[in-house]
Amino acid sequence: MASQQIAGPSAAGRLRRAVDGPAAEWFGLVVRLALAVVWGWAGLAKISDPAEAAQAVRAYEILPESLVKPIGYGLPFLELALALLLLIGLGTRIVAVISALLLLAFISGIASAWARGISIDCGCFGGGGTVDASKTEYLQEILRDSGFLLLAAWLIYRPRTKLSADAWLAA
Repeated sequence: MASQQIAGPSAAGRLRRAVDGPAAEWFGLVVRLALAVVWGWAGLAKISDPAEAAQAVRAYEILPESLVKPIGYGLPFLELALALLLLIGLGTRIVAVISALLLLAFISGIASAWARGISIDCGCFGGGGTVDASKTEYLQEILRDSGFLLLAAWLIYRPRTKLSADAWLAA
């Protein structure tokens, strides 16, 4: 018997259209705004108390003391800048790459603290510093940041989104 082939687009063709079509641009908008909210929330939570943000950086016991204050004080401004750029959709791919690198650094720092048996609050959304071992949430923090990393990866792969300055500038 001769095999019959079903007419119509292949599964790969349907997937390509879904990823490259107009729905992907709306999905990209949701991803972009979600990541903007994350960075905005993180930056706003830290900016009011830069000394606390520096203490959170210090608690990881990774960086030399000479870098603790500049990073602790500067990180909230970087996070707010990323949030603003994502909100307006300007330089989306570059901002997504920076976001991914920052998230990888956060994931690595949390994993390092966990592996070395240091009991800290990550300080990701304010606070931070040494806590009782029963209060650590390393796995949840790594999984959460990995989810945010997936959002950044989508924007690296597919930076064109609806309602973005990038789209208006390209027009």
